[in-house]
Amino acid sequence: MKINFVQTFIAIAVSLLISYGLYSFHIGTNKMLFSAGSFVFLAITLIVTIGVSFELPRTSMNIKMVASIFFVIALISNLVFTFSAFAVPSYIITNGILLLFFILIAYSINNAKQ
Repeated sequence: MKINFVQTFIAIAVSLLISYGLYSFHIGTNKMLFSAGSFVFLAITLIVTIGVSFELPRTSMNIKMVASIFFVIALISNLVFTFSAFAVPSYIITNGILLLFFILIAYSINNAKQ
């Protein structure tokens, strides 16, 4: 696994801007929890999508595709939570399960060594 620092910095900056936008439009309480949770999920998936490359091209392509799909899922999930009142446990559980599922899939693809 090789990290490109310029692209990783750009991914973090884009995630920060998206999180700030979601924070600005959020209608309920717990804005800080919401913005921190959305930043973590979006940053991890976007960093893997554009900031990381793997040794084998097939592995790299598959992980980047899964990461981009989960980035879109995270964006949609956070948009739904932005415009609705939610309980803190439901937000943490939903995004936590999605993030752990992404990590599990990426780890499995990386260990396949294809």
